[in-house]
Amino acid sequence: MGTLLIAIGAFFGFLIAYHTYGRWLARKIFQLDPEAVVPSVALNDDKDFVPTKKAIVFGHHFTSIAGTGPIVGPAIAVMWGWLPALLWVFFGSILIGAVHDFGALVVSLRNRGQTVGEIAGRMLNPRVRLMFLLVLFMALTIVLAIFGLVIAAVFKQYPAAIFPCLVQIPIAVIIGVWLHRKGVNLLIPSIIALVIMYLSVIFGDTGILGRFNMALAGWSTFQWVVALLLYSYVASVLPVWTLLQPRDYINSLQLITALGLIVLGLCTAAIIGGAPVDGVRPELIIAAPRVDWNPLNAPMLIPFLFITIACGAISGFHCLVSSGTSSKQISCETDAQFIGYGSMLTEGFLATLVILACVSGLGLGINGVDGTTLLGESAFASRYSDWAAAGALGAKVGAFVDGAANFIKSMGVKPEIAVALMGVLVASFAGTTLDTACRLQRYVVQELASTFTARPAEGAPAGFSLNPFVLLTNKHGATIFAITLAAAVAALPGPGRVMSWDNAGTGGLILWPLFGATNQLLGGLAFLVIGFWLWRRKLPVWFIVPPMLFMLVMPALAMGLELPKWIRADDPNWTVIIIAAATMALEAWMIVEAIMLWPKVRGELERQLPPLSVKPAMAAAPTDDGGRSC
Repeated sequence: MGTLLIAIGAFFGFLIAYHTYGRWLARKIFQLDPEAVVPSVALNDDKDFVPTKKAIVFGHHFTSIAGTGPIVGPAIAVMWGWLPALLWVFFGSILIGAVHDFGALVVSLRNRGQTVGEIAGRMLNPRVRLMFLLVLFMALTIVLAIFGLVIAAVFKQYPAAIFPCLVQIPIAVIIGVWLHRKGVNLLIPSIIALVIMYLSVIFGDTGILGRFNMALAGWSTFQWVVALLLYSYVASVLPVWTLLQPRDYINSLQLITALGLIVLGLCTAAIIGGAPVDGVRPELIIAAPRVDWNPLNAPMLIPFLFITIACGAISGFHCLVSSGTSSKQISCETDAQFIGYGSMLTEGFLATLVILACVSGLGLGINGVDGTTLLGESAFASRYSDWAAAGALGAKVGAFVDGAANFIKSMGVKPEIAVALMGVLVASFAGTTLDTACRLQRYVVQELASTFTARPAEGAPAGFSLNPFVLLTNKHGATIFAITLAAAVAALPGPGRVMSWDNAGTGGLILWPLFGATNQLLGGLAFLVIGFWLWRRKLPVWFIVPPMLFMLVMPALAMGLELPKWIRADDPNWTVIIIAAATMALEAWMIVEAIMLWPKVRGELERQLPPLSVKPAMAAAPTDDGGRSC
């Protein structure tokens, strides 16, 4: 019963936080105004800036920020015990993560939808803008290189998830065009999409579709990485309403209903036990230790807990989604609380369910190496005996999939369908993060390129420039550069592997040790920008300074502890070492700039953006719901 009580307590805790702390931030701190003209209206171009219904933006935002982060992080962090992981997820998401996402979204809304890196140049100074953009560029390169590998690994491990994930693309395009051109109510297309997607899970691994799945499961990792990056290119240059919005929205419907199934399964298992094993329903218990300070081969709990669990508590990547895409789609400023603060709490609840699936769901029965069924503490120990083994990508994903599937199987659902549902959930989250990250990287590359773009030489034809960076200011040039770089990194063999066709595509693992620390460091730097925005307006900053300092210190401490080990290794990974050292140097430089500037700018507004001289052609166009949603 303890597992069920934890889930219920977390759910109502997040709900209370949304209606208390979240509402206080919205009304007293950020002072959201339903009459404010938002970027999606002022700059409506029907491509990137598109005023959109709150439910659709929530679906895009939630599925983009969630990814596999709130799954793989908590699934490995439970090695330190279920209590530290649970406390960090619950309090971290309420007091740090949701504040970070909400703040980045509001600051971008008040700055014409600019990314947080672009805003940093005016909140602090142009040098900080350039440094911030470089950190964003490195962080997004890591995401693009890794997430293609993640999806490929899931498809190889759970082939039944392939067709259900691929079929979402044509469904999304049809619904996107239908909604945009016809302006129909969301209810009908939502129901149709949800039915088709669940039918694809139930019947998508039988007959010809089953053979289709097995054929694609035979693709090499690099083939999958290239295909997924090419898809990301298409998704990132198309207007958001064509593919990005509808795919994320229908994904969110499927994923939220899948979470609902996990909760129902958890309730069933808590009341009557799990699916019968040898005719007996096993009792749902917490099979993991409450706290384990010294797991085998694991690093120290502090600071590495706060790096291992990123998404689910706080993730710097979220500031890119908030300021890169979501701020360009919100049709009413007051929607920001629901989208920014509410999405992060939803992700926190997802991470809570992941923890419970790993520490309790696994105990309902998994197959041992000798073919026997392991239960309770034996089942947990079989997956979490050693940090090195449990830290493998397949092991992390598998622990959640098997544990969550056990919850669902307790309701009588067939094992193969339960596993397929969870495999689709993981792959879909990763897919929505990949295409959003590609669009975000395009923005960052364009912003960086504009910094180095010189004026055309005197006498040169109009629109002509010898500066190669001009090519990267174009959305196609920037996106091609982004996916080409990610593919080049992915093409390298993973650590300890020789160059071969089979190992190509695993290069993202080279950068994996940097993912958590770089991601969390980015969150601290985003807090820095939000803090300056508040400080310049004489708004309270007491609630944001402690999270900011925490997220600047913990990732830097973790990276500082790891860097000497990487250098002293028998075969040093110089790619990781150079990127880590560069990131720490950029962080230190930005912090010094911030400390020097902080005492001088209290109450002094930053340089304002120039007025819009010409009203955008699409600014007066109706939204897909006939107007703003306020």
